[in-house]
Order: sequence, then C-alpha cells, then structure tokens
Amino acid sequence: MNLEPVIGLEIHVQLKTKSKMFCGCSNRGEYENPNTTICPVCTGQPGVLPVINKEAVKMGVLASLALNCRINEHSKFDRKHYFYPDLPKGYQISQFDLPVGETGFLEIDVPTKEGVRTARIGITRLHMEEDAAKNNHNADKTITLVDYNRGGTPLAEIVSEPDIRSPQEAKIFLQELRKIMRYLGVSDADMEKGQLRCDANISMREYVEKAAPDEGWAMQLNPKTEIKNLNSFRSVERALEYEIARQTKHWEDTGLPSNVQTTRGWDDAKGVTTEQRTKEGSSDYRYFPEPDLPPMELAEIRDKQKEMLPELPRARKYRFMDEYGFSMADAEILTEDPYKAEYTERALSELISWLMSMPNIEGTETEIWDKYGEKMAKLYSGWFINKLGGIMAQNAIDIRILKITPENFAEFIILVYENKISGPNALKLLEMMTEAGGDPSQLIDKHDLGAMKEDEGEMDKIIEKVVNEHQAASSDYKAGKQTAIMFLVGQVMKESKGKANPEVAKEMLIEKIEK
Repeated sequence: MNLEPVIGLEIHVQLKTKSKMFCGCSNRGEYENPNTTICPVCTGQPGVLPVINKEAVKMGVLASLALNCRINEHSKFDRKHYFYPDLPKGYQISQFDLPVGETGFLEIDVPTKEGVRTARIGITRLHMEEDAAKNNHNADKTITLVDYNRGGTPLAEIVSEPDIRSPQEAKIFLQELRKIMRYLGVSDADMEKGQLRCDANISMREYVEKAAPDEGWAMQLNPKTEIKNLNSFRSVERALEYEIARQTKHWEDTGLPSNVQTTRGWDDAKGVTTEQRTKEGSSDYRYFPEPDLPPMELAEIRDKQKEMLPELPRARKYRFMDEYGFSMADAEILTEDPYKAEYTERALSELISWLMSMPNIEGTETEIWDKYGEKMAKLYSGWFINKLGGIMAQNAIDIRILKITPENFAEFIILVYENKISGPNALKLLEMMTEAGGDPSQLIDKHDLGAMKEDEGEMDKIIEKVVNEHQAASSDYKAGKQTAIMFLVGQVMKESKGKANPEVAKEMLIEKIEK
C-alpha cells in the first residue's frame, strides 16, 4: 500500500522566569528538595487568587513572534478540567480559544540525497499555561509520590500543524525550536530536565489515484495516535518510526486505518509504544473562561517585544555561510548555541584585524576577506569545532566558562596560518590555553613550542640523522612502499619535539632519500 505519515507535535517549553505562573514561588523548584517551593496558590487551597506573571506573558509573546505567529491583541486564560494526582485544583489554568499567538510557521532544513530541502511547518498556536506537578514512581511502580514544586511553573505550549511527513523532520523541527528558545533566552529547553517536553500525534493516509496529480493524497485526516513520554530527540524519532510500522501493518491487515483516537506511551528501553487510554476531546475538558483572572490586552507588549527579537539561529546560519564562507554543516554547529555563535563572531572580527595588520597583506576589509576568508573559515572551523570542541567535551567545559578568549583564539589561528607552530604543538598549546588561558605567543616562547625554521640548518641535521638511523624504512620507500615515508616523518617529529612542520619534513625526506 502507498501510505504517508501525517505528524503533528505538541511541545511544552518551561519558561525561565524567576517565579511561577500565578504566584510568587520560585521557578527553580527542580533544583530544590521536594515540596519546598510551594504555597497556597500553586497547591490550590480554598479562597486563594492567582495573579498573572507578566514576564511569562512577555516571553510567550516573544516566542510567538519568533515563530511568525499573529499575536491576539485580546487574550484570556481558561480552566481546563481533568483529575489526576499531579493537579491539586482539579483543573489547570490554560488558554483555549484566545491564545497568545496563532497561525505561524517555522522553516527547517531537511537533508536529502539531492541536497537540502526547506520544509515549512505551520504553527497552529502558542498558548500559556501552568505546569502540573511531578509524579515520582518507585522501581516496581507500586508507590507514587507527588512533588508539587513543578506545579504552577509557566509553560508555553506550541502546537504544530500536521505538516510533518517523517520522523527525521519531526526531530529537526524540535531541534530548531530548542535553538530558537535558547536564542530568545526564554528557556534552556533541556529535554533531560523536562524543560522541553514533546507529545507526537501521528496517523497514516492513503494515496488514491485521481485525475489531477496534486489531488492524489486523500485530504481527510484519520484518527490520530498521541505518543507520550518522549524525553529526547532520538526518542521522538524512534517512537514515530515504530508507530509508522505499527499503523501500516494494521492498515495492511485490516484494509482500514485505526478508527479510534488513542494515547500511547513510549517505552524507550523496549522500543515500543503501549496503549494508555482513548484520547479526550476538547469537550471532555469542560473549558470555560478563568473567572479569577482578567483578560489580557497584548498590543503594547507585542510592539515592545518585536524590538527585542534577536537574529534567529537559521538566519544566522545562512549569514555565517554567506559572510564568512563556512560550509552549511560547520555553520550549523557554530550557530546551534547563541554563546558559541557570539564567540565565533568576536573571534572572526579579531582574525580580520590580524590579517589587516600584516605587512604583506593589503586591501580593504572586504577585499582581504574575499581573498583569505575561505582558508580562514576552514582553519577556524577545523580547530574550533574538531580540536577545541573535543578538548571541551572531554573536560566538560561549556563555551560560557572557556578560558580562551575570542581574541586569543584568533591569534592562535593566525599562528597556525603563518606556520609559526606545528600541528602537534598547536594541539599542545590549545590544551594549555584551555586549562589556564593566556596569550598564545607568550606560551609558545615560554614552553619552546615554536615551529622549527628550515633555513637555520637544524632541520637538515634532523633529516640526515633520521635517514641514517632508519635505512630499512628509507629503502622501503625507494622500493615503492609509500607508507614508509610517514614512519620517517613521525621520527622527525619525535626528534624535533613536535616543532617541525610535517609537510616540510615529508618533502625534505623524499628529496634526501631520492638523491
């Protein structure tokens, strides 16, 4: 059968306000002992009145604008009724028919065999609500304890249109959304900490031949399955892949799609979804306007928040490619985090200044970067992403606490570019700078890491010694064994204490052996 998945996502983003959505309790309850950041308001005691957190609303409006949503100038809160141990009031304060933002979209880049395809995913709405408390189960799930610290924390719920057509697209959409939330500073959006949570809705539809080619896919949406408990990007992708296979088999076995809207949980260890309950409709929640909260007029907040919108990650990625010459893959990595992107901007600005100060380089800033930029971009991304990134990962160092300043890293790149330090010693220098910071030129002098100057005769002596001491390898190379030369280069690097230029050493060895 020719079936196509139809996927929509519901994403909860925990906002980084100081206090909860409707009371003055700390919004950092996840870092405190259970049930210590609570009060009569967030635990639903009789007679209390909620108060809207204006900062949370401003964050919701900012996020809506970043997702190209229309801001409802008149918005309100509603009561959503359901009963569960993690909901002390027996209802949740949410938004129903007048959310903060509606009818937006998010564009994402999807890799294909032919290149990169742009997919536009519609955003149905972004609405504000309070979070529920957190249920903690023991190992065999015979005991459940409820921590109300999380109850009442502010959330932005983002609901996508059913425009997603593959698990890969769903994962990329979520990753792009997380980047946006971090760029805006409204959330850390850490899935492991529950700051970004996702439920995925999926159904299948059949291709039916019709007269007009663009009418082929059946337009009606079949009953969907909602998948819960997705706490990582990989879980989202795996759960959707499983559901596609399960629903396809059901259709092939019965000749029909599922006719019941259900909720299923994702078991990451087993790699399967399991049915939990039939899915509620909006009427089951008995929405009505929240009587204890006034409606909100958002026009003024909208206009002020428009001025606060930063350059967003996808736009910055494409600017890095156009302005600096980075590949898409490198630009993606360099802009995935706003602090990393800002570090790169400052370092590249310093690199341009270094180039302009060199006596043998002339021209305007634009002319110089047009000539040298591609090589500088490759040097920068190679050393920053691969080498420095590896050191930082190994030592659990975040870019925000890195001791290497952008100015010093730019100078480091210039030293490598001018061959004033060899590759192996440059890596040693980078490790030193990561550990204690410092000026790279001073560290080179202090630890005698500078590249060996071939014109001073020292390299000739080392080449002579290595060839004489390793006659067998020299003979192997002359006999056609190409790998032998790399062994000899290694010996030169050892003799020179890493100060020799490997490429120069290779050329000199070949010249010496072939004489």
